[in-house]
Amino acid sequence: MMEGSGAAVTANGLTKYYDSLLAVDHITFEIAHGEIFGFLGPNGAGKTSTIRMLMNLIRPSEGSAAILGMDTVRDSLAVKAQVGIVPEVSNIFPELSTLNNLTFTGALYGMGRRNRMARASELIDLFDLAEHQHRKAVELSMGLRRRLAIAMSIMHRPRIIFLDEPTSGLDVSSARAIRDTVRELNGEGVTFFLTTHNMDEANQLCRRIAVINRGRLIAVDTPERLKQAAAESQVVEAVFDRELEPAEVEELSGLEGCSQLLPEAGKYRMRTSDPARILQGLYPFMHRSGIKPVSINTLGPSLEDVFIRLTEGGKEAAGDG
Repeated sequence: MMEGSGAAVTANGLTKYYDSLLAVDHITFEIAHGEIFGFLGPNGAGKTSTIRMLMNLIRPSEGSAAILGMDTVRDSLAVKAQVGIVPEVSNIFPELSTLNNLTFTGALYGMGRRNRMARASELIDLFDLAEHQHRKAVELSMGLRRRLAIAMSIMHRPRIIFLDEPTSGLDVSSARAIRDTVRELNGEGVTFFLTTHNMDEANQLCRRIAVINRGRLIAVDTPERLKQAAAESQVVEAVFDRELEPAEVEELSGLEGCSQLLPEAGKYRMRTSDPARILQGLYPFMHRSGIKPVSINTLGPSLEDVFIRLTEGGKEAAGDG
């Protein structure tokens, strides 16, 4: 399953112990060439240790990993040449200009001066950074710094990019620009290993998603199939013509069939496995309370619903994301 594999990334029984603590428990998966693969889990589930093993920043206690068929430990230098990394904590050099961040990154990968200048110019155009190329990175907005970080990660034309929380802390416009960039690069054949806490982002970008909890891989599938498997986690969402009083909220949460009530910004979302039972009790509730509906919708399970269902109650070693 290693050198003979046609996968872009292979994990084969990856395991990590910290003394007697089992942080990653014999996980196995493959990522296809050109795939955007989401890797999700609660804080402390084993994500960070898994990523560090895949990038050969730490050695696995058991098992092995391969990038493009090359063993990540035995062939570490060759693997490094094919991988780009965009950490959540920026690897940008703040006192260097945008242009110099790119050319310095190229030098670190052994690119000749003419080659790295040409590549830097190409990426400045691709990422719409021309008017900022001579500004120090410390002067850039967070969205521009994130764009620069991704540009730096592909300076040496890697075939696989590890992308950690790419839109965390960004405004809506900047986050959309980053997602569009990921899609564009993916369209050119770049494979992405994406970690994010943004379920909507994972749903939009990823062809498949893996969920890790307590160090174990508990699901690997497409977002749609994961949601289909959690069909019992449906939601009835109601908006009324006024805010409910505390006693009314308590009564609403007690409707037959409601497993959880989530009031949010004037919306009342009731989790249920049987929307019809909720609706049977909802209309008498409104009549008793003297309220009118603005809208009532039945929603299928979201990827966030699936994530909560799969990981509820699971935590791993503190400090390992």
